[in-house]
Amino acid sequence: MQNHLSSSLENELDLSTEWSAEHSARLYGVRDWGSDYFDVSAEGNAVVSLQFGEKTIQVPIIDIVNGMKERGLDMPAVLRIENLLDQRITQLNEAFAKAINEAGYNNHYRGVFPIKVNQQCHVIEEIADYGSRYHHGLEAGSKAELIIALTQLKDPESLIICNGYKDEEFIELGLYARQMGINCFFVLETAMELDIILERSRALGIDPLIGVRIRLASMVEGHWNEDSGDRSIFGLSTNALLGVIEKLKQADMLHCLQLLHSHLGSQIPNIRNIRSGVMEACRFYAGLIEEGAPMGYIDIGGGLAVDYEGARSNSTHSMNYGLDEYCYSIVETLQESLEPLGIAHPVIISESGRALVAYSSMLLFNILETREHKPGPLPDSAPDGSHDLIVNLFSVLDYVNVDNLQECYNDALYYRDEIRELFHHGQASLRERALAENVTLAVLEKISNLLPQVRRVSQELEALPELMSDIYYGNFSLFQSLPDIWAIDQLFPIMPIHRLNEAPVRDGVLADMTCDCDGKIDNFISPSGVTKTLPLHPLKEGEEYYISVFLVGAYQETLGDLHNLFGDTNVVSVHVNEDGSFDFRREFHGDSIADVLSYVEYDPKLIQEQFRRIAEQAVRDGKISVPMRQQMLRAFRESMNGYTFFER
Repeated sequence: MQNHLSSSLENELDLSTEWSAEHSARLYGVRDWGSDYFDVSAEGNAVVSLQFGEKTIQVPIIDIVNGMKERGLDMPAVLRIENLLDQRITQLNEAFAKAINEAGYNNHYRGVFPIKVNQQCHVIEEIADYGSRYHHGLEAGSKAELIIALTQLKDPESLIICNGYKDEEFIELGLYARQMGINCFFVLETAMELDIILERSRALGIDPLIGVRIRLASMVEGHWNEDSGDRSIFGLSTNALLGVIEKLKQADMLHCLQLLHSHLGSQIPNIRNIRSGVMEACRFYAGLIEEGAPMGYIDIGGGLAVDYEGARSNSTHSMNYGLDEYCYSIVETLQESLEPLGIAHPVIISESGRALVAYSSMLLFNILETREHKPGPLPDSAPDGSHDLIVNLFSVLDYVNVDNLQECYNDALYYRDEIRELFHHGQASLRERALAENVTLAVLEKISNLLPQVRRVSQELEALPELMSDIYYGNFSLFQSLPDIWAIDQLFPIMPIHRLNEAPVRDGVLADMTCDCDGKIDNFISPSGVTKTLPLHPLKEGEEYYISVFLVGAYQETLGDLHNLFGDTNVVSVHVNEDGSFDFRREFHGDSIADVLSYVEYDPKLIQEQFRRIAEQAVRDGKISVPMRQQMLRAFRESMNGYTFFER
């Protein structure tokens, strides 16, 4: 890759002045996707920005990394900023409160966090604890999640919303919660569930709180739009809904039906889709009241997006609205739809998960090494006695100019491939092949450097900067920590956390440690859109180079797998104080090798015994001494208890 700034970078930034941290802030778009939570300091460090009243505190992330190193917490690691989670809870609840107050809406808002979005204990504890001041509840989609909700929520006004399929045990737990005064709603996903709810409620003598999830016809844009429309796999059809009403009437339990649930999808980028969905949900809500159900609650599900790109658009990884607009749109749509019908305003429930936790977590890792795709030293001309094809390659190198880039590209690849063919048949030497490939790289680099001066570029040449980019090998597993990048092409903001007052003169892609062709990141967010390479700095000998993937708090930890038996990373939760200092509130060391082996049904004790037998046999056979045996067993035990990732 050329050792200067990429053409796209040159076009986006004013490079008439010396490179500064401000250039980096604009290059990586941190103020676009960071939502005022992240920035770049004048010293060239990525910082987390936090509000304490009217005062803004900025903490360099590299300072936290240094604190982690002092505490023996190696890379890679998930870093959680507790303040950001608290701040998001505050902003969501206060935005709804403001919209409700200004619109004159005659009820209140109750948020619930879907546990599936991030099931980690300390995340749920923080939401339950800090969220209690807003009566923020939890959504449970399984028995295990319901147990979490029942034990973590302490506020009696918080709600528990039970979604998903529910068996007798699930329903009994929820009914006992109801008996203890907990506002626990069963949301019917299918009509079949109602029979179990009615039977268990009769047996226990406890009236349930019932909601119905309806299948809206409204469709949304974005990657997760299959949750919406007639083919959604969730929710009741209109006919099934009428069947539920009749069954409740026959059981004299229609008074238990108090909540309407609708969910259009996750990460909805277009505010018009949200308005349309809420409007349709209101028609169902009104219809249920006409049927005699008391109602009182409307749950609009999730969908509040995160602007991963910072583009403020309706593309899949962005959003064309802000938090205030989202809240106002919902409140106004409810009013406009229900007031003309004389229907009292219901309690508004939303299940925002992604938007609540995404900002609070980042994945940090160090770069182990790079592979530069650039030519090595070359003689000024073809050595005496060189093959004609190599002489021709040197001629092409001398001939490259802005008017013949495509011609030189074609010629260089032709001569290189001819040499490779001769090598294949034993008619060219190893050194000749190496020289031919080195000259070809020099030609391609020269062409790539001249591309910004060309008005029209062919598709082949457009891809050249990516082909010439460096590979930065990161100490992480994509499949363990960033599974959505591999599974659904999710975009996350990625940037170095230090050296940002230096120009990033290399373009690179990121490769993980898994030795898997899918274990790479080659789509990146930039101010000009999605790019195939990321501007990075050359490594300095003896110094670590740290990269952060931001906005990873939603789903990534829960979905990660054990590809190559890389386990969970180290996790640190930090709370920033008003004076800019920070406390390490929680430290969780990642999985050891013994841990991950046990996950895939190996017995670590048995494995160590098997290795002991192998070593003992080697002693008997005279291959090793007894002291060497002891040294080997000690090293084996240390490895079993060691981190699964690369350790310096």
